[in-house]
Amino acid sequence: MPMLWKKRSKDEIRERVFRALDENRNYDSDYILGIPGSYLDTQQFYRDADFLKNAPYLQTLINNPNHIGCHTLTDDKGEDLFRGTQKLEIELIRMVSEEIMQAEPRSVDGYVAPGGTEANIQALWIYRNYYKKQFRAKNHEIGVVFSTDSHYSFYKGANLLSIEALPVKVDEDTRRINPEALRQRLHDASIQGIKYFIVIANMSTTMFGSVDDPNELAGVFKEKGLPYKMHADGAFGGFIYPFTTEKNHLDFSNPEITSITLDAHKMLMAPYGTGIFLIRKGWMPFAATEEAQYVQGLDYTLCGSRNGAQAISIWMILQTYGPEGWRANMAGLMEETDRLCAALDDMDMPYFRNPDMNIVTLKAGHFPEEVSRKYRLVADTYEGKAQWWKIVVMPHTKGAVIDAFLEEVRASKY
Repeated sequence: MPMLWKKRSKDEIRERVFRALDENRNYDSDYILGIPGSYLDTQQFYRDADFLKNAPYLQTLINNPNHIGCHTLTDDKGEDLFRGTQKLEIELIRMVSEEIMQAEPRSVDGYVAPGGTEANIQALWIYRNYYKKQFRAKNHEIGVVFSTDSHYSFYKGANLLSIEALPVKVDEDTRRINPEALRQRLHDASIQGIKYFIVIANMSTTMFGSVDDPNELAGVFKEKGLPYKMHADGAFGGFIYPFTTEKNHLDFSNPEITSITLDAHKMLMAPYGTGIFLIRKGWMPFAATEEAQYVQGLDYTLCGSRNGAQAISIWMILQTYGPEGWRANMAGLMEETDRLCAALDDMDMPYFRNPDMNIVTLKAGHFPEEVSRKYRLVADTYEGKAQWWKIVVMPHTKGAVIDAFLEEVRASKY
C-alpha cells in the first residue's frame, strides 16, 4: 500500500495546496449566488498581497472554503464548491487513521473538528443515538464511564446529551481506573437503572499524562455481561504516544477501540481549532441530521460549517516532517522530559510521570507556589488548594526555560 504520509519539500506542499484551491470554486471568478458565505472581508484581509503566493495556509484561510459535513463518508457527494481542499482533508484523515492509528485502508470516517472537546462529544452523541435506535434505550439508561482524571468534556457531553456521567476513581500510583472501583460503579449504575455504557480510555490524561488499559476496562464489562462501546481520548497523546510507546493498545489495531479523538493544536503545533474525530466505518450515520436537506451529502457533525484551512494546516505540518522526522521530534521531547525528571529525582521531588509521555506533574507543597505561578505551571484546581502542578515539555520549554525553573526550585530547597 503506498504511503500517504511522507516528507515533502516546501515547494511540493505549496503546489499541492494551490492545486487543491484551484479545484475549489472561487467566489470572485465563479457565479455563486446561493451560498451564505464569501471570501474574507477585503477591508481587513488583503487577498492580493505578494507574500500569499508563498503562504498556502494563509491563502486557504482567506479563500474561506467551507468543509461542512464528513467527506470520508460522502466522498464526491458532499458540497462540490470546495472539492479540492476537501480531498486533502480526506487524505489527512486516512494518514492519521491508517498510518498513525493503524486502521485498515479506508475503514475509518472522520473530520477536522473545532477541538478535542467537540470530537469527544461527537463520540458520545453517536453512541447515545446508537443505543437509542438499536436498543430503544432511554437517555437515563445510558452512562458514560471515565476516570476522575479524564477531561471535563465528558461531563459537558453527558450534560448536553442528557445521559449519565459515571466518573470512576483512579489508582493513586498508576492514575488508571481502579478495577474494583469500576466494578462498584457499575454495580451502583445497575441499581440506578443504567443498562448501556460508553467507555472512555485515555491516551494521556490532561493533568497527569496517564494512559488507561482498554483491555483491562473491557474485561470488567465482559465479566459483567454489559453492553459497551469504547472511545479513546487521544486529544493530548494522539500525536506523541504512538511514537514513544513500544505497543499502543489505544489504536484501531485493537478491536475494542471504535473511535478516537486527537488534537493537532497541542503536540502538532497547529492553529487552535484543529481537533480530529475518527470512527470506524458504519458508525457516522448515527449522527446524520436528515433535516439538513439543503446540504449536499447531509451533515454528520456537531459544528456544521468548518473552515477548511484548519485541515490544510494539519496536512501541511505532517507532510513537512514525514513519519521519521516526527518520530525524531517526539524523541527529542522525551529526552528533555527524562532530563527534567532526573533533576527532580536528584532533589527528591515527588511527581507523577508516564514514562512514554512529556507531562510531569509535581506534588504541591515541596517548592514555593510562587515558582509554579512564575513559570505558569498548571494546578489541578483553581477553586481551592492545589494538590498538583503540571509541567508540559514542549519545544519552547527545552533548554533554558527548564534550566531556569530547576535553578529556582533548587534555590528554594537548599
